[in-house]
Amino acid sequence: MAKELKELTSRAENYSQWYQDLVIKADLAENSAVRGCMVIKPYGYAIWEKMQRALDDMFKETGHVNAYFPLLIPKSFLSKEADHVEGFAKECAVVTHYRLKNAPDGSGVVVDPAAKLEEELIIRPTSETIIWNTYRNWIQSYRDLPILINQWANVMRWEMRTRLFLRTAEFLWQEGHTAHATREEAEEETKKMQSVYARFAEEWMAMPVIKGVKSESERFAGAVDTYTIEAMMQDGKALQSGTSHFLGQNFGKAFDVTFVDKEGKTDYAWATSWGASTRLIGALIMTHSDDNGLVLPPKLAPIQVVIVPIYRSLEQLAEISKKVDGIVTKLKALGISVKYDDADNRKPGWKFAEYELKGVPVRLAMGGRDLENNTVEVMRRDTLVKETVTADGIEEYVKFLLEDIQKNIFQKAYDFRSTRIVTVDTYDEFKEKIEEGLFILAHWDGTVETEERVKEETKATIRCIPLESDKTPGVDMVTGKPSACRVLYARAY
Repeated sequence: MAKELKELTSRAENYSQWYQDLVIKADLAENSAVRGCMVIKPYGYAIWEKMQRALDDMFKETGHVNAYFPLLIPKSFLSKEADHVEGFAKECAVVTHYRLKNAPDGSGVVVDPAAKLEEELIIRPTSETIIWNTYRNWIQSYRDLPILINQWANVMRWEMRTRLFLRTAEFLWQEGHTAHATREEAEEETKKMQSVYARFAEEWMAMPVIKGVKSESERFAGAVDTYTIEAMMQDGKALQSGTSHFLGQNFGKAFDVTFVDKEGKTDYAWATSWGASTRLIGALIMTHSDDNGLVLPPKLAPIQVVIVPIYRSLEQLAEISKKVDGIVTKLKALGISVKYDDADNRKPGWKFAEYELKGVPVRLAMGGRDLENNTVEVMRRDTLVKETVTADGIEEYVKFLLEDIQKNIFQKAYDFRSTRIVTVDTYDEFKEKIEEGLFILAHWDGTVETEERVKEETKATIRCIPLESDKTPGVDMVTGKPSACRVLYARAY
């Protein structure tokens, strides 16, 4: 076993350390010189590129186009929507000066006090304000609507306690911002994008999610409603994996974005925003991976198939390489990403461990005996099962395996979640079950006070009011007050 694997903490020993070890050892990311920020390494970024490509296609299929808006936002913009500024004020990084100069004592550079900005600029924590200030110039009539725009960008939220991918001060994401002529159109858009995120999570990430609506205290700052998808990680904690916000006319009013409707009346535009970030890579890791390393769904794996030759001489390597060339060509013709690792600076055993650590879905190995017998050794990463099969038609078999792995890891995650969702009716039982790392469906009286009490006493939050929740009325487990339906409680990242 490779040295990297020996140093990988087991999940049972310390789940948090296992995660941190895996991100580093699998070459996904590392901490940077800037506190709370990360360097996304090529292998980690390759996963993000695949996520981007799939999501971007989905956005364009639903009529959206990409644009780009400034990184810096005038401070006054954030003051225009009260709930929005209150939600982000404590996380904002502020630019106050525009020039440096050499220190008089020669010790380095210092901020030039004469270069103070007239108005401070905020590094975007999110872009509603700068975008809606722009939309005011774009929208005059109902004929200008809807505006369906997405941007791929970075944002900064000054986090004090950070963890690679899951919570960093700067992160990459996409943010959609749409403007509509009617409330109904905007609400339809919000729900549509929640469904897009859910489809991406389940069909591409192989990660089952629960769709729901956030409680008032958990919704996005400035939103009327926030729709979310919530996923269960292997330690039983929830991870919010994509949100879509119905913003009503709040930003239309704040930035005076009006239009003339079909009847000739003036109204404020209706808004939505929605986003998903590089935290999805963290979700991918914690949903599927094991004590041997990453387990990646084939649809998002940078390398779907790796081929490792096992040889005793350069002549034998040449023969194996000739055979492998044909296999590589056929795999690529099927749209499968494949790497032939014939580097002579590492032994096959080291390579096996390395690609296992990196979660490559299928590994093929070919040695001298395989060459004689026209066979290939095949190992699938999700089950670690090895078999020897004929080399004839191997490309079709690999294609089947990749499809099967994608389905299998989704089903495994779905079955795991199914066994860890429980329904409770008493607060005592709730306190007991939450310690077991479960998703809990319980009645809630709808008050912030009850929600805060549960959070303070158990560290569990209302993740969402599931769209498919049991709508049978009941009573709150804490207060005994009437409850319209059950909500989903869990501890969360």
